[in-house]
Amino acid sequence: MKNLASLFVIILVLTSCGEYQKVLNRGTTEDQYKMAVKMYEANKYSKALRLFEKITPSYRGKPQMERIQYMVANSNFNEKNYSLAGYYFDRFSQNYPKSSKKEEADFLSALSYYKASPRFSLDPTDTDKALNSFQTFIDAYPNSTRMDEANKYYKELRYKLEKKSFEIAKTYYHTADYDSRNYRAAIVAFDNLLEDYLGTSFKEEALYYRLKAAHDYVLKSTKRRKEQRIKDAIKAYEKLKRNFPKSKFMEDSDKMLATLQKEEEQLQLVKS
Repeated sequence: MKNLASLFVIILVLTSCGEYQKVLNRGTTEDQYKMAVKMYEANKYSKALRLFEKITPSYRGKPQMERIQYMVANSNFNEKNYSLAGYYFDRFSQNYPKSSKKEEADFLSALSYYKASPRFSLDPTDTDKALNSFQTFIDAYPNSTRMDEANKYYKELRYKLEKKSFEIAKTYYHTADYDSRNYRAAIVAFDNLLEDYLGTSFKEEALYYRLKAAHDYVLKSTKRRKEQRIKDAIKAYEKLKRNFPKSKFMEDSDKMLATLQKEEEQLQLVKS
């Protein structure tokens, strides 16, 4: 009986596959549409996509196109083609602004780009798209049942971009021994991070490294350029102390301040 049952299943599968191939290759547009929906509803998304690709030109401008566009987007999502899914959910939302599925499509578009978003050190294109999409969703649907989830993903994406900016700035600082121009690049990068991401969780450490970069820049500078750079470094120290008076970096920062003050005194002696 077991062998008979297994044989019956194999026959069904082969019959199904044969039917699919027949419709795919020689079926009418209507037959292909029905088979595409059948494959979609059976969670056979890859097969559904092959059929949707064939029939889409024939259904442009027809009532079925709304359903087709949504199923194409969702099939790509389930096949983990996340960048494509985000693009197709966007198109669906733009083409059918009055659809009952618009809110769902907008959320899934953002979620698709979120899932396509790579680790922080790689190309942030999909991360940026996801962040913008979730922000748009949050603004457009303040009462959505998906709001908590949208806010959670938004915070994760924002943290990823903050971390990328922070690591880039640190890289400038750590390579400045080989190229002193990178001290200036690090200072600018830390300033941009602190300006672009107010309240960033990297603020304390960014202010400290901003001070270190400014301090080391002074020590590498010629006398002619030191005066203004010393002032800038002391301001960086004051900003760190003002924001984090009990910072774990304060002891080291106090030593840097003492060095800066000594450099300033020496400059004044030279002037006098």
